[in-house]
Amino acid sequence: SFLREEGGFEFKRSIVNVIIGLIRAVPETTESSLLHLCEFIEDCEFTMLSTQILHLLGELGPGTSAPARYIRFIYNRVMLENRMIRSAAILSLGTFAACCPSLRSSIMMLVKNSLVDEDDETRDRAALVVALLEEAMAQNPYVPPPEDAEAEDIPPDEPDQGDVAAFILGEGLPFSFDKLERSLQAYVATPNAMESLELLTLSTLPIVEDIEVPTKKSISDGVGIITDGPSLIPEVEKKREKVDPASVIYAIPELASLGRVFRSSQPVELTEDETEYVVRCIKHIFADHVVLQFTVQNTIEDQRLDNVTVAIDTDSALFTASGEIAAESIKYGDTQNCFTVLERNTDEALAPSSFTCELHFNVVQVDPATGEEEGDSFEEEYPLEDLEIATSDFMAKVSVSDFRKSWETMGNTNEVLEKFVLQFKKMEEAVAAVIDFLGMQPCDGTGAVKANSGGKPHMLHLSGVFVGGRSVLARAQIAMQGESGGVILKIAVRSEDQMVSRMVADCIR
Repeated sequence: SFLREEGGFEFKRSIVNVIIGLIRAVPETTESSLLHLCEFIEDCEFTMLSTQILHLLGELGPGTSAPARYIRFIYNRVMLENRMIRSAAILSLGTFAACCPSLRSSIMMLVKNSLVDEDDETRDRAALVVALLEEAMAQNPYVPPPEDAEAEDIPPDEPDQGDVAAFILGEGLPFSFDKLERSLQAYVATPNAMESLELLTLSTLPIVEDIEVPTKKSISDGVGIITDGPSLIPEVEKKREKVDPASVIYAIPELASLGRVFRSSQPVELTEDETEYVVRCIKHIFADHVVLQFTVQNTIEDQRLDNVTVAIDTDSALFTASGEIAAESIKYGDTQNCFTVLERNTDEALAPSSFTCELHFNVVQVDPATGEEEGDSFEEEYPLEDLEIATSDFMAKVSVSDFRKSWETMGNTNEVLEKFVLQFKKMEEAVAAVIDFLGMQPCDGTGAVKANSGGKPHMLHLSGVFVGGRSVLARAQIAMQGESGGVILKIAVRSEDQMVSRMVADCIR
């Protein structure tokens, strides 16, 4: 293994990142990959890599077929390493004990040895783990199965409902610290948020979507690994300045009065890049409104555009245009915004709505050299591409840390089952299309089709949050039809609302 050979921090970190990416993309490799990482930390000289691998073991190890096999590797770090690694190992042991009741008594004995550790953080973590385990073991004593019990008669090694240790040590935050930071920034940016008397909790924070992570190419074989879970890339490298699209809305008092933006879409091209007027549209979704932000660029040197608006028309009963804000003036080479406000009929179920769009403006002839006006102005109209507001525009891409657990917790009370025949010739195209139709976030690395799958059906796990803060989960099985062409899609959608489940399932076209 390259991990056990000589090499610097960057080299070892790159290998570890690829292993973690492999775990996320191909969950079947989890156990063998974790064992490779366990062997690596036996003589790892880099504290940062050791602590983060210990955290990864605590996250994934309890869910493997034999969690006890990792305990020895973790406890060795408590005995042999520096204070930072010792404290990380204690917390990892506590997570194993919280998630696997059969291991609690054994881990308790190991952790108690650290109550007299010379490092205060290690002692504090050990004291917390011991106190939580003692309380949990008193409330829910573990009863081992009979020695002669058949395998199918042995209950799963899982904590009881409401177990205090499992809640505090086994349950993580509903989102990462990066998403928590972005959510707080979005909250602060919302007009009048800091003056509001509303109680600030994790559930009342603004929904922030997952950021697309660029595919990284493996040096050895060029295989793309998407690391959608914890990575060992330092925060300095991962940090990317992300401008909130809603900040444009909040800067205009008339639009800010509509409340908090739920999500903003990617820009939609309404013209070709080579045309004289380049127009794009961003759809800002509110609870009861949709604000269309039209970004207009003037590429004609001897013209200035005044009083620029976009007129829209639709036969849909879902939306009614209730206002617009014009761009006062757009000089040559400049880009300005104009806005159209749509009021949504919340009594109607969402469905795709198409809008015809036309750019309206006054043309002012100007001297290209000085920009001074030359002659009178005149009104002009310029046709644009049609714009569609789809149901998926009201869905935020938000992942869940444990899809299987979330799926079971959601239950099938509001489940909708459907079957479709889609006309795609390749599995990859079908998977990408289903993700796009639903507007949801792939989980467990299911967004990518495994190489050499041999024509087997592909399982796709998706999660998201629908407008109004309602969580949605979907499981889809996509199978090729063979020589006849096309694919068979079987999909199950679960949410907190039957109507939402139906609307999401109807997104497939």
